[in-house]
Amino acid sequence: MELWTTIAVIVHVLIALAIIGLVLLQHGKGADMGSGFGGGASGSLFGATGSANFLSRTTAVLATLFFIMSLALAYLASTKPRAGGVLDAVKSAPTQPAPTAPAADIPTPAAGGAPASDAGSKAKDVPN
Repeated sequence: MELWTTIAVIVHVLIALAIIGLVLLQHGKGADMGSGFGGGASGSLFGATGSANFLSRTTAVLATLFFIMSLALAYLASTKPRAGGVLDAVKSAPTQPAPTAPAADIPTPAAGGAPASDAGSKAKDVPN
């Protein structure tokens, strides 16, 4: 991989780990369920869920960066020319010619399509 691609993958993984950590730090909507029935937070301006705090805004920014990095890495992976791989090495390997039989073992056809004589033919039991 190229240096910039390696750096992009490392940043992508770090963003993913940061998103996981931020999501685990936040409390769910069900945590304030009791406040909907007369708790002090239900009378606030934004209701029981509250406004977007630092953790949720940071998670949204990191999620946006994660999606942008995912698209960028997919583009880099699809447009980067392949420098060579296992299949390229197999394709470029020299091929050996197929072994040939000696000329005496090959029957020569006569005018009728049958072998001229059975003296040189070793495949006598093969039907014509």
